[in-house]
Amino acid sequence: MFSGIVEEMATLVAIRKEKENIDFTLKCSFTDELKIDQSIAHNGVCLTVVSLDGDTYTVTAMKETLDRSNLGLLKAGDCVNIERSMLMNGRLDGHIVQGHVDRTATCIAMRDAGGSTYFTFEYPFDKAMVKKGYFTVDKGSVTVNGVSLTVCEPTDNTFTVAIIPYTRANTNFRDIQPGSIVNLEFDILGKYIARLQQL
Repeated sequence: MFSGIVEEMATLVAIRKEKENIDFTLKCSFTDELKIDQSIAHNGVCLTVVSLDGDTYTVTAMKETLDRSNLGLLKAGDCVNIERSMLMNGRLDGHIVQGHVDRTATCIAMRDAGGSTYFTFEYPFDKAMVKKGYFTVDKGSVTVNGVSLTVCEPTDNTFTVAIIPYTRANTNFRDIQPGSIVNLEFDILGKYIARLQQL
């Protein structure tokens, strides 16, 4: 479980394909604190550390993960938002994030917000998925590339988030432009409520 508060951006240093899996090797400032089998969110996707080598670590993504996320679009040199799993005695500064990305979305607009920046994202409308809780609500939570954010201006298939300068400088929101593909995880509370309504 995660909180959607990105610890830092890791640098992707190598990619290796093994059948339908992809091994991603990354470098970050706390590699020496990691251990095999540890869970780390990468652009919001929970992946397991499978090997450590000096100042780098490697995680593996399977086909299902690659199909649902933007990880398959990464290339060496890219910056990836990372967060280690929450400590049970810590503060929940963001919201409950599972690290189970639901789908991708496309940035369709950016505009100034008096020093901050509004980003608008679009994803295909799917009525069946909405019934399962895959939607956004005004002032609700959503995770974009692993970042816990508050929704504004939601529609059936779009939503907007406001990014303060600190978040933009310290996450890969600094690289997002119209046309960029991002990972979405909808709020787990909405999914549970949607499921209860079907019982």
